[in-house]
Amino acid sequence: MTDVICRGGDTRHAAIMVMPADLAPWVSRETVNGFSRALPNDVLMQFAAREAQRRARGLAADIGCGAGRNAVPLARAGWDVVGTDLSWPMLAAGVERARQAASSRVLFAHAPMDAIPLPDAAVDLVVAHGIWNLAGSSAEFRCAIAEAARIAKPRAGLFVFTFSRNTLPPEARPVENETFVFTQFSGRPQVFLTADELVAELDAAGFDPDVSVPITEYNRRLPGMLPSGGPVIYEAAFRRRP
Repeated sequence: MTDVICRGGDTRHAAIMVMPADLAPWVSRETVNGFSRALPNDVLMQFAAREAQRRARGLAADIGCGAGRNAVPLARAGWDVVGTDLSWPMLAAGVERARQAASSRVLFAHAPMDAIPLPDAAVDLVVAHGIWNLAGSSAEFRCAIAEAARIAKPRAGLFVFTFSRNTLPPEARPVENETFVFTQFSGRPQVFLTADELVAELDAAGFDPDVSVPITEYNRRLPGMLPSGGPVIYEAAFRRRP
């Protein structure tokens, strides 16, 4: 169920809800302020610019949009954008960011990653930037990917930014009955994939790798390096099969 949709600062509907415990880190003032100042992902913006050349006016879905770090710049670049998140403070910060940018082409919706309030085959670009790694189980992760496939048009682009298995030491063991869900990083179940697992999971949902943005790993620590404390990240683009 979508509880709120905002455009240009107008709150059309609001509902009182109980905040899940695992959402607490994403509603703190410090975290929201940090994300409010975050710059857009340059690789994403370049990919979106190339995608925009394929159509006159496209619709992008930014799943787990946070404070609009990517959603608002995408809108300013000419995309119609629907940004979804479960954190009310993040969404409010995104609305304020859109207001300051004088952008009316971005819509913010309160919705989980596996229930996006858009019709089937409606979206030209799906952005999953730092959201699928927050799934607490492989089932939730796969439902989220299936939801992205549902809303994506044939040949739609998908931009993924997610945790790498190389964040964790080789001896780390997954949660019982899981393959790629671990608790060692934050104390909460989160998804950490190998590159092969990422490709296989997206292939099963109907997405093929896009060679324009090959899988790239960031923050990988070389042998002998001290831990940085941050996650190792995979970034890549995929394309919905017809």
